[in-house]
Amino acid sequence: MSYKNPFDFNQVLPLIDEETEFFPLLSQQDEEEMNAADMPDVLPILPLRNMVIFPGIVVPITVGRDKSIKLVKDSYKGDKLIGVATQLMTETEDPTFEQLYKVGVTAKIIKILQMPDGNMTVIIQGKQRINLKEEVQAEPYIKASVERFKETKHRSSKEFNAILSSIRELSIEIIQLSPNIPSEAGIAIKNIESHGFLINFISSNINADLAFKQELLEMASLKERAKKLLQQLTVELQVLELKNQIQNKVRVDLDKQQREYFLNQQLKTIQEELGGNTPDLEIEELEKRSKTKKWNTDIQKHFDKELAKLQRINPAAADYSVQLNYLEVLLDLPWNEFTKDNFDLKRAQKILDKDHYGLDKVKKRIIEYLAVLKLKNNMKAPILCLVGPPGVGKTSLGKSIASALGRKYVRVALGGVRDEADIRGHRKTYIGAMPGRIIQSLKKAESANPVFVLDEIDKVGSDFRGDPSSALLEVLDPEQNNAFYDHYVEVDFNLSNIMFIATANSLSNIQPALLDRMEIIEVNGYTIEEKVQIAKKHLLPKQREQHGIKAKEVSLKNNIIEKIIEDYTRESGVRGLEKKIGSVVRGVATHIVMEDPIGPSISKQEIEDILGAPIFDKDLYENNEVAGVVTGLAWTQVGGDILFIESSLSPGKGKLTLTGNLGDVMKESAAIAMAYLRAHAQDIQIDPLVFDKWDVHIHVPAGATPKDGPSAGITMLTALASVYTQRKVKKNLAMTGEITLRGKVLAVGGIKEKILAAKRANIKEIILSKSNRKDILEIKEDYIKDLTFHYVEEMNEVIKIALLDEKVKKPLELSPKEK
Repeated sequence: MSYKNPFDFNQVLPLIDEETEFFPLLSQQDEEEMNAADMPDVLPILPLRNMVIFPGIVVPITVGRDKSIKLVKDSYKGDKLIGVATQLMTETEDPTFEQLYKVGVTAKIIKILQMPDGNMTVIIQGKQRINLKEEVQAEPYIKASVERFKETKHRSSKEFNAILSSIRELSIEIIQLSPNIPSEAGIAIKNIESHGFLINFISSNINADLAFKQELLEMASLKERAKKLLQQLTVELQVLELKNQIQNKVRVDLDKQQREYFLNQQLKTIQEELGGNTPDLEIEELEKRSKTKKWNTDIQKHFDKELAKLQRINPAAADYSVQLNYLEVLLDLPWNEFTKDNFDLKRAQKILDKDHYGLDKVKKRIIEYLAVLKLKNNMKAPILCLVGPPGVGKTSLGKSIASALGRKYVRVALGGVRDEADIRGHRKTYIGAMPGRIIQSLKKAESANPVFVLDEIDKVGSDFRGDPSSALLEVLDPEQNNAFYDHYVEVDFNLSNIMFIATANSLSNIQPALLDRMEIIEVNGYTIEEKVQIAKKHLLPKQREQHGIKAKEVSLKNNIIEKIIEDYTRESGVRGLEKKIGSVVRGVATHIVMEDPIGPSISKQEIEDILGAPIFDKDLYENNEVAGVVTGLAWTQVGGDILFIESSLSPGKGKLTLTGNLGDVMKESAAIAMAYLRAHAQDIQIDPLVFDKWDVHIHVPAGATPKDGPSAGITMLTALASVYTQRKVKKNLAMTGEITLRGKVLAVGGIKEKILAAKRANIKEIILSKSNRKDILEIKEDYIKDLTFHYVEEMNEVIKIALLDEKVKKPLELSPKEK
């Protein structure tokens, strides 16, 4: 139950009709008569939750408990006299007799009013202090035996009068300093004659807790009660004076703030009329958006702190827009916002097969990833690195993977990136600061688990601005990227749910530490058969659509596509092939517009009319009629290729000359081959003295193209052995492998690209290191069914396989005099 402020007579008086005997201010005689009135031995006891009633005081109280309502109704029908006591614990809902203070007052029920909410407002007046002796009944409400409270009689003295005078003055001062207390209360205090009623009146309304008021009620001596009350009033007055002092000190500042507030309100109204966005509306919108984000408590605290900083900045200051942009970036990032993965493996396989022909190893790895993710439902995303020549579909494969998974697709081109801030972002204190490319791409993707393609990761550079490769270490480390720190964002962002796919043409340019964090998957070049299928299923339909040509207006048979591949392209991928097919489609379109249509089936002659004469001549690859000329297999950035190593002898002093823009490794391979021939001259049927009387010249054509690597080791050995023995090399034979001084043939890389290049050149036999057999097993048998492979371990095996017994001319011999 609650009560209203007894000082506010405007609330109490209207509740009392004219017939009610009501004396808000008791005289001394009234108090004496009230104390002398008869009192029953047993009274119903009304528990009060949050107030203490004093004798003579009239208060309205709200009664809501069922027991209390019944008590009031029963008592109002009778003599209207009840006992009132305060609860020991205010939170007790249904107090027992033991849970009440044992000193209370008798009270008269003056008026009852029924409220619309079901509660009852009761106006009561305290009468006499009583002691609660023992409980008589507990239901339906408490009744107890009571006795009159024994008060200590006092005599009026100068000290007591001084105390009362001080109490009266302090009370009036407190009322004057308290704007919430009406002035009528001060008038009432001045007009109170009774000493006891004055103390009771002020005790009832003093700003103190219930325990203190109950202590005043239980004090038998009026003088001691007056002293206790005076102490409390003194403390209250000091607190009010201190408050007023503080308010006076800050009043000037408050006036200034109010002036600025009114000016800002006017400015806000003007901006709204002009259709602008006010700073308050912007801040309100930011705060509203932050409530919808799925970020954790730490990020929410950081955002609230930065938002509070924005509120303190003048909107006209330059820092305001910087801080506003920062908060908008935080809100735009996809914190814990994920797209749902599609775990239909059969559907994923169909999408991958539809978009890309071949690439079985990559497709298998993606299906494995999906299978594990479906079973575990919580897997650190792998960091795949697709390595292969240009045009084989590394980048477009990322789109297919995103489509198969049902995820968003993001691509970042890293070619030429030299600034570390491109990855980690700039500190937001700098002018023009922005997040790194990782964070910016996630903001565009609006998802925290996209398929993220890092294109051309081997083209990342470094300079005085930093090393982006080192910055990528944290991005691509599955153990660290769950807390990626961008300098601009300044809070950790979880990248572990992203499926990163890096692409590269070569692993040699990638930092070793970065390479160690990725799973390498080689995407090798395509065979002619694969290119034909890719052209029919993907390239030709795409070019027809781009040039507005219908399917019935142009078609290419397999042999025509093969002609384009062999005569007009030399690559591992299909990018050049797509350009040539585009040229053919444009040629058909020109004929259609000029009303001279060709086709729909294009002939070889029409292909040459559109594309011109063949660019590449296959006869070049078969010219091994001269001793000392050997076909080798090489790996380049555009895939596999063949190269020729030519050697010739001239009289001299055994000098070795190397030309063709060779690197150090190739020069060393030539020196090793020469050393091996010198050491095993008799086994190969070479006169050892020949090495001191004849100069040898080794040349690799296309001298403007730099060449290096160990793969040409056995090719140089064969070329030197051929020229010294004047034995021709087998036709349609190519080889690749590294050599050692001990005569061993070691494995080399890029085997699939080299094999594809050999097949394009119409090579029939290939010599490889025995250790490279595993690479051949990964190639489909249909693509290499026309090739014969010779696997060797020793260098003398290479010479036996490669050289024919047929001699171009007699072997080099020295005259008896020279011997």
